[in-house]
Amino acid sequence: GIEAAARVAGAALLENGRIVAEEMVNGPLTHSETLMPMVAAVLEKSGKTVQELDAIALTNGPGSFTGLRIAAATAKGLALGAGVGLMPIGTLEALAYNVSEWPGLAVTVMDARRNQLYAAVYQNGECIRQPEALPPVELAAFLRKTGEKCLFLGDASDLYADFFRAELGDCFRLAQPAHKDLRAGVLA
Repeated sequence: GIEAAARVAGAALLENGRIVAEEMVNGPLTHSETLMPMVAAVLEKSGKTVQELDAIALTNGPGSFTGLRIAAATAKGLALGAGVGLMPIGTLEALAYNVSEWPGLAVTVMDARRNQLYAAVYQNGECIRQPEALPPVELAAFLRKTGEKCLFLGDASDLYADFFRAELGDCFRLAQPAHKDLRAGVLA
């Protein structure tokens, strides 16, 4: 898995259903500086080569245009060179997988700027509101109608936490830091 759609970038290797190596950075360096060294470190730590992989997973948006391009160029270059498949996955879908065991609604939100969110809503691993760009008030109105507990995650969850807490009251929950951002291991 190669991830660079938001501020956290990372690479991970999944083998037989378990993460065997993972690197991630949530810091000041750009994804163009960190992604390839993380991929190399994951391969070295796992003792694998790119040619031994079945596929390379990457997110295909929404997200940072530059980050998505960096991840896509990295993944495509590696996959073409090694003759392995690519597996594009929606960023919000992969993010929801972080909390697939949550019994309520998993609300994935990313900052789309201009008072808009990229958002999707999942329940029991199924998408019940497709990914779209929308104003926070529209998402809050939809969530209020469900009456369900809502666990927010994604890079806009902190940014809009006060708004959604006020709109949803006791139904609002904020994911723990370990689950709030998309990790390459979860993507893999």
